[in-house]
Amino acid sequence: MTVIIAKGSKEIKARIKSVATGNTTNLGVEVYGAADASALGTGDVTGCTMFVYGSEFKKGSASAGKSVQPAVTTFENKPIILRDKYSVDGSDVAQIGWIEVTSENGANGYLWYMKAESEARLRFEDQLEMAMVEAEKGGSGAGSAGAAGYDGMEGLFAAIESRGIQYSGTDFDGAAGLSEFDDLLAELDKQGAIEENMLFLDRQKSLEIDNMLAAQNSYGAGGTSYGVFNNSEDMALNLGFSGFRRGSYDFYKTDWKYLNDSATRGGLSTIEGVLVPAGTSSVYDETLGQNISRPFLHVRYRANENEDRRMKSWVTGSVGGNYTSEADVMNVHFLSERTLCVQAANNFVLLK
Repeated sequence: MTVIIAKGSKEIKARIKSVATGNTTNLGVEVYGAADASALGTGDVTGCTMFVYGSEFKKGSASAGKSVQPAVTTFENKPIILRDKYSVDGSDVAQIGWIEVTSENGANGYLWYMKAESEARLRFEDQLEMAMVEAEKGGSGAGSAGAAGYDGMEGLFAAIESRGIQYSGTDFDGAAGLSEFDDLLAELDKQGAIEENMLFLDRQKSLEIDNMLAAQNSYGAGGTSYGVFNNSEDMALNLGFSGFRRGSYDFYKTDWKYLNDSATRGGLSTIEGVLVPAGTSSVYDETLGQNISRPFLHVRYRANENEDRRMKSWVTGSVGGNYTSEADVMNVHFLSERTLCVQAANNFVLLK
């Protein structure tokens, strides 16, 4: 194999002639254009960087060298079962009381006891999404939950922490804000350079990036951007950015309610945003036995022709025309069994 070996600003090109037995870090090389590797400098060669760019063999060579076996890396994520229940007794069902409502899912009008059932369903759907973001693995005795038999799951944040990029201590609207953002681009270059990316940010980090971008604009006084009403400063002032391009990357920025809501992560300060690559990637699905294209971030469910556990709902009790028990109640049950797939997690970034 022919390689490039570099240390600092110096480099050489060489051919590997030998590898020490039992020590793959001790290589013998023959240098092109020089008698030895002294061009890298004297002293310890620790810290050199090397990569293979090709090979060269003499005429009539009998051997093509050693076989290089590719390493296969597989990732598994076990689905978790989520459940909830809404209960109402027969007496409350028989006592009609209409309530005018406008719910989060767009329903409006008058509801009876089913108003509470609708809210319970919405709460469960919210928890389905939050679990995919926040879940942690607890299997194989990891932690007291794992020891008790609760295996958990690798959610979005956990996947990025274990296989992705974590970026902390940034101040994008500071004096070195653009330089810090360029450091992030350099890391993305190492991982795969996916061109289009989504930034889901809390309020503070979103404003920091707005300030960073506004500082680069030479239009108007102090680099101000007038973005609406024909770009007239007398009509409106736009200090927000929804998308921008830096280097070879396109970024689309949005505020993530989950990070701003005081009832969820808005009350915490540990995570400021997530960068998610847009588009799809091709992976081999062992269940289907073929390559499939899937978004980098998607949810999978347990299902077959007889049982679909994406979102199940059923009623038990003896109220409302359903007679499955002697209890004078109506129980509305919710269940889902799902897991999150984070493909190419090394291209995701967690801002902390």
